[in-house]
Amino acid sequence: MNSFLKSCTALTVALAFSGQAIAQVKELGKGEGQVNIVAWPGYIERGETDKNYDWVTSFEKNTGCKVNIKTANTSDEMVALMNEGGFDLVTASGDASLRLVAGKRVQPINTDLIPSWNTVDDRLKDAPWFTVGGVHYGAPYQWGPNVLMYNTEVFKEAPKSWNVVFEEMTLPDGKSNKGRVQAYDGPIHIADAANYLMIHKPELGIKDPYELTEDQYKAALDLLRVQRTLVGRYWHDAAIQVDDFQNEGVVASGSWPYQVNTLVAAKKPVASTIPQEGVTGWADTTMLAADAAHPNCAYMWMEHSLSPKVQGDVSAWFGSLPVVPAACKGNDLLGDEGCKTNGYDNFEKIKFWKTPVSKCATQDQCVPYYRWVSDYIGVIGGR
Repeated sequence: MNSFLKSCTALTVALAFSGQAIAQVKELGKGEGQVNIVAWPGYIERGETDKNYDWVTSFEKNTGCKVNIKTANTSDEMVALMNEGGFDLVTASGDASLRLVAGKRVQPINTDLIPSWNTVDDRLKDAPWFTVGGVHYGAPYQWGPNVLMYNTEVFKEAPKSWNVVFEEMTLPDGKSNKGRVQAYDGPIHIADAANYLMIHKPELGIKDPYELTEDQYKAALDLLRVQRTLVGRYWHDAAIQVDDFQNEGVVASGSWPYQVNTLVAAKKPVASTIPQEGVTGWADTTMLAADAAHPNCAYMWMEHSLSPKVQGDVSAWFGSLPVVPAACKGNDLLGDEGCKTNGYDNFEKIKFWKTPVSKCATQDQCVPYYRWVSDYIGVIGGR
């Protein structure tokens, strides 16, 4: 807890040092024999779950770099692991990436050492969640929305609003939603509440769900306290949420396309939708640890990760979107309609995760992330 709280505080102080930072690796040498990566579940597959989804084995064979994976279920867990050290790369979401930069846990990358850099989607190449002062702190990996997952036997039509998880109500099957919905076990979920209030309480004047004044923030917490009375379980482990939808009577929750795809593949009555209020989302970056012990293998992995084949395969498996547009065509697993199906054209509609800071763009003063952390723990605890 203290490790990532410190990095949150550092972020509120300054990011000025980043503008003068330069990439530490000037040229690549021989691979060191391994690379240690912190990643979201389902992001790095070697065919153990499904032999068709394997983008690790070929890399290991071609480079001699063994891939060691440590999965993390939340951004805070990723920051904590990177603070502990021992890892070369991390697939960080926007609510973690700037904390890692501010905490000096990651280093600028040398894009000249990544030949496929120029193939990256222009919408992501200089994204503010990993580019500081014109300096890049990683290579984009995947992006996507936080969807509303629902049980199709309960909802014959897709829910039109997030109100099914925020407000007590009788669902279409005639039963209450109380105890049958879930919410994300992470402070960034406060942004989902703020996003909901942008539409339903416009008088609050919320312009950005990650940039909240004290009054706006209080309103979001109050909504989450109502949600607390409805939630059967807060989820952060994708596998446990999958099980809850199959066996524990959960019928609606914010989720990732990965869980939706897993349940659909198992022929369970599940689908997802983007409600009328819109969605938050994530754009993840492969970031290089400041003290990476295997930088050559790490750069080789970043290059490998940007190949159209890998990008398409990851998107097909996770239900996410590739950061390389060429991956949208000619991939057997994703299919030529896969990018459209997964929401490639919804980029402008997604409010991507970012770290809340006190000096914000849309307000005079905003509530910083360390407050989000402590207060969300309180909400989950019933306070």
